Amino acid sequence: MPKRRPEGPEASLRGSGRDLRADSSAGRAQGWTTPADLRTLTLKAWSSGALLRELLDPSGAYPRRRALKRPTAAALLRDYAAARAWAAGLFAAAGPFTLETTEVGRNTIGANHLPAAVVFASAQDEISFAGKARDAAWFVALAEGLAGLDPAFRTWALRRPLKLLDLGGDALTAARVALWLRDNPEPGVYVRQLSLSGVHTKFIEGNRTVIDELLGALSAETATRDAPEAAAELVAAAEQVADAEQVAGVAAEAGSLLGQPAPRTPAARFAVRHGFLHPPELVRFRSLDAAVPLLGSARDVTVTAEAFSTLRLPVTRVLVTENLVNFLAVPEQPGTLAIYGGGYGFSALRDASWLRDCNVLYWGDLDTHGFQILDQLRAVHPHVVSVLMDEATLLAHRDVWGSEPAPSTAALGRLTADEAALYKKLQNDVYGTAVRLEQELIRWDWVLARLSG
Repeated sequence: MPKRRPEGPEASLRGSGRDLRADSSAGRAQGWTTPADLRTLTLKAWSSGALLRELLDPSGAYPRRRALKRPTAAALLRDYAAARAWAAGLFAAAGPFTLETTEVGRNTIGANHLPAAVVFASAQDEISFAGKARDAAWFVALAEGLAGLDPAFRTWALRRPLKLLDLGGDALTAARVALWLRDNPEPGVYVRQLSLSGVHTKFIEGNRTVIDELLGALSAETATRDAPEAAAELVAAAEQVADAEQVAGVAAEAGSLLGQPAPRTPAARFAVRHGFLHPPELVRFRSLDAAVPLLGSARDVTVTAEAFSTLRLPVTRVLVTENLVNFLAVPEQPGTLAIYGGGYGFSALRDASWLRDCNVLYWGDLDTHGFQILDQLRAVHPHVVSVLMDEATLLAHRDVWGSEPAPSTAALGRLTADEAALYKKLQNDVYGTAVRLEQELIRWDWVLARLSG
């Protein structure tokens, strides 16, 4: 440790560019705040959306001062070179911020001025320090574009700044859809018929949650123009609806505004919520008995759910299976009908009261979600019996077990004792982590033996 140092307290700790390159992380081991630590704090503020909000609605937080953890007088005595390199790194990083210094060590090692705090004069300066200036400029341009379409969208931009940045120009297109929906309530047309430049069914399907949020901002502005707090609550409520739609979409089969719809899918709910027409739900079923005609000589028929509910077929047993090949391959059986797919939505089967007079079997995947679907089907038809969803079947097919991506944790109250026990074992990973047996992997000889029984 040198007894004498160059004159000038700041010069004694500033160091050279060479020092900075060699010791860019100087001080980290000692717990002193480094430029990297400051950048982490700034990026955290960016990731929360706080910095972007400051650009639209300054909070008065700037100039923002961030205190630094710095060397003590004892640390200067112990390792002056490390303290010098640490200070050099901060002085070299200054530009987006200014440094406040404080005197340390006057009575021990001699007066030294060390960095004590950084000060960002504006949000723009802190954004530049984070390396996000270009993104911030794009955000401001997008927010101005939204406000140009309708001032109410400014509320949404403030609540969802990172979402706006992620969407980019698509946010403006979504906003035009929201304005159209506001001006055309209950349009009574299919989404395909919405004639807006650059807008098509797939765009609406992919951005329906954002459209709902933007429409919520418009509704809040119209209904509570003189009550900003109430308006914010309405916008938040719209966001909660959108979030709930996303959660529901994980559990339900993926619906499509273009393909075979199911009213309980997020896409169908969006259509119903905004007054669009939506293709009717379809039910595909197959007669396993040649003596039971369906439509002429047809044995495999698809009809609307409404038409299915009106059928009066001379069958005594119905098998519901989620797998198409299984549906097509199940063998001939007297007085039996096979139905393809139930998923998480059972409106097609709910209104078919004639099923109550049949023995209804459900064959789903042997995993937690398979039992959850079974439980929900029993909410519609309590007499449903599961088939090929037992422990013996599971253990006999250990060689083809897979892994369930997101096992269900739901409490199910409509399972039999044996089903509930197996469901709990799957939840608790008794057989292994997230074990599942997909129904199409069950050996066919095993299937035939159980179905015939």
